[in-house]
Amino acid sequence: MASQDWFEKDFYAILGVPQDADEAAIKKAYRKLARKYHPDKNPGDAAAEQRFKDVGEANSVLSDAKQRQEYDAIRQMARGGARFTAGGPGGNGGFEDIFSAFGGGGGAGGPGGARVRFDTGGYPGGGFGGPGGAGGGDLNDILAQMFGGGAPGRGGYAGGDFGGYGAPRGPRKGQDVEARTSLSFRDAVTGSTVSLRTADGRTINTRIPAGVRDGQRIRLRGKGGEGDPGAERGDLFLDIHVEKHPVFGRDGDNLTVDLPVTVAEATLGATVAVPTIDGSSVKVRIAPGTPSGRILRVKGRGVARKSGHGDLLAKVSIVVPTHLSDAAREAIETLAREDADVDPRAELFARAEA
Repeated sequence: MASQDWFEKDFYAILGVPQDADEAAIKKAYRKLARKYHPDKNPGDAAAEQRFKDVGEANSVLSDAKQRQEYDAIRQMARGGARFTAGGPGGNGGFEDIFSAFGGGGGAGGPGGARVRFDTGGYPGGGFGGPGGAGGGDLNDILAQMFGGGAPGRGGYAGGDFGGYGAPRGPRKGQDVEARTSLSFRDAVTGSTVSLRTADGRTINTRIPAGVRDGQRIRLRGKGGEGDPGAERGDLFLDIHVEKHPVFGRDGDNLTVDLPVTVAEATLGATVAVPTIDGSSVKVRIAPGTPSGRILRVKGRGVARKSGHGDLLAKVSIVVPTHLSDAAREAIETLAREDADVDPRAELFARAEA
């Protein structure tokens, strides 16, 4: 639904994009400015907070194809598509030359009724429309014909909206807003409740579901801006940043971990403990002769979702000792003599020459 201040605000200039900017350029510009002027980055800065609200309003209009079309049409009128005149004695002004097709015979200002004049007198705040004025036209009716939305009667402009032309009737839903939050790796895997501060000073507590990924955007319905009386709130689009973990990694819904084992454990076999994301541990069996790089799968210890659980993937990493006792060195030397005729790189070179 169009707003009176659309005549005054240049949403393209607010976002710093040209009038023919596509949806991607508008979205990119909005995100950049929203991050720059977000109240969390500018605490106590009233100018930055107002700028944050302005770019949010501009994005709300220009990212909606229907609203953008209406906005462009209204701005075109303000630039000269329709002409504003001061009117004659009595202070009555109005729109002139809004397409002769909408005029009738005997319209004020031109031969053959080429112009239509709309009286603005007699309405609070100088609202448009009304039964007076030459030509007897009503702005709501004209705009309804131009943009395809029937005006809800001849009451004219009141309260900031043009009677709903070209837009659904009824209360307008609140504005969608965007926000960004950082989660620890563990909170992203297990789920968490976070508190977010909005541009209007509200604090929103919301539950982040288990398994969100770095860079993911989630939609929180009804957590956005307030709508018209009786209308639902807008939605909150939350961009997630997940911090790295010093031990665990992520592969889809599987968690990964590097598992150090000794030469003896890998050679002779052993049962060792593996840490899990919830702070406990689980035992895994190292088979005799396990090479470095082998993946051991622990079922159900990955990301927990409603559809099922991922697994924990433990990658064997053989730790070579750097300090040997005399007995250990002697044992290694004995092993080296036993394997003197074994070349572990023979197959590598054979494949390289193929």
